[in-house]
Amino acid sequence: MFESTVQEFGGLDILVANAGGDYAHGTVEDVEVADWLATLELNLVGAYYCARTAIPYLKRRGAGKIVMIGSGMGHRSPPGASAYACAKAGLWMLTRVLAQELWQYNISVNELIPGPVLTQRVREAHAQREGSVFNIESEWVKNPEDVAPLALFLATQPARGPTAQSFSLMRRDG
Repeated sequence: MFESTVQEFGGLDILVANAGGDYAHGTVEDVEVADWLATLELNLVGAYYCARTAIPYLKRRGAGKIVMIGSGMGHRSPPGASAYACAKAGLWMLTRVLAQELWQYNISVNELIPGPVLTQRVREAHAQREGSVFNIESEWVKNPEDVAPLALFLATQPARGPTAQSFSLMRRDG
């Protein structure tokens, strides 16, 4: 994928690591170990692989951006969401460590927390359940196009611009 991007566009300028999913609903005691690990694989390890693969291309370009799509649950989580919360908390730490490792190469690494977004997948899940899939009071539930301006802001900052920062569109810490 990265090699095709370089061939088609002459280089890689930005990576957006956008994975989200939770296979492990329930308490630590009750969740199947395989489901817990699958949630970490998707949300944390997948982003690690993407960043690891993109870094040589970004270095070759002389600058770049990595935007990790985080979650408010990586900063504070309700009970029963340990796998997802731990994965997103790990992603936030990975963001900060990568920012330190890549600063000298003019590569910034930041976290974007969109908060609840009505994607097609979420709309389908909502249709299968009674009530909201978000279960969050007084939160701004966004459409994907509501998140784009912040993503573009991060993508267009100077090479020595913000790094190791978390940018959130949530109305409250969730």
